[in-house]
Amino acid sequence: MKVRVEFYSQLRDLAGAAELNVDLPAEATVTDLLEKIYEKAPALRSRDKSILVGAGVEFVDRNYKLKAGDEISIMPPVQGG
Repeated sequence: MKVRVEFYSQLRDLAGAAELNVDLPAEATVTDLLEKIYEKAPALRSRDKSILVGAGVEFVDRNYKLKAGDEISIMPPVQGG
């Protein structure tokens, strides 16, 4: 299945792209997706503990099962001001 991933803020620079299309097996989770992303953009692994992941308009945890066509957002921690 294919999912579209968008990167925000400094994570975009670390990924080297604003978005990626990632092909994953059925029943893949966010954890599986992140591992695939880290293979393509190893610099992102250093931010693994702090990134937030959204599916559509909801934040999701790493056990979230992806669906074909999901639009995933990879963001740094939200900061107030």
